[in-house]
Amino acid sequence: MENGAVYSPTTEENPGSARGARGFAAYFSLTRLPWYRRVLKGLQLLLSLLAFICEEVISECTLCGGLYFFEFVSCSAFLLSLLLLIVHCTPLHDRVDAGKVKSSDFYITLGTGCVFLLASIIFVSTDGRTIAEVAASFGFIASFMFLFDFIAMLYEKRQEAQLRKPETTKAEALTEPLNA
Repeated sequence: MENGAVYSPTTEENPGSARGARGFAAYFSLTRLPWYRRVLKGLQLLLSLLAFICEEVISECTLCGGLYFFEFVSCSAFLLSLLLLIVHCTPLHDRVDAGKVKSSDFYITLGTGCVFLLASIIFVSTDGRTIAEVAASFGFIASFMFLFDFIAMLYEKRQEAQLRKPETTKAEALTEPLNA
């Protein structure tokens, strides 16, 4: 038997250009988020990183509990915002249920914003009025970015709910029985 007859139905002669090495742009796309959410996500990432870096510069403290809590929260906020940005901007978003991504983003953003605000307040109240105020100011601004993003998601959720809810006209409301 000739090799060409055996292998020709199952193999491709020219696999084409679709099977080449992919570049970074093929895996990373910012189009899933509206422009204002992209800006908020980027600011969350940047400001939480700056808060963490500024906090790491502090060499001495009198009441260190607030500093350690702020350190944990700022690092966690940076990592969570990085994770959410990766999920939204890579093909991983297509592999996960879109509703679960939205729900996770909604609650993680709310929780991170509230805890970051609390950590910033505790940090400011327990610091020795040194360079720590710079780190705390980045913490406050970052927490507000998380909370603004939460408000934007809440607004989007309400807009979607209003689009789904059909409006009944007065004539329909008058003809429907009350116990329906």
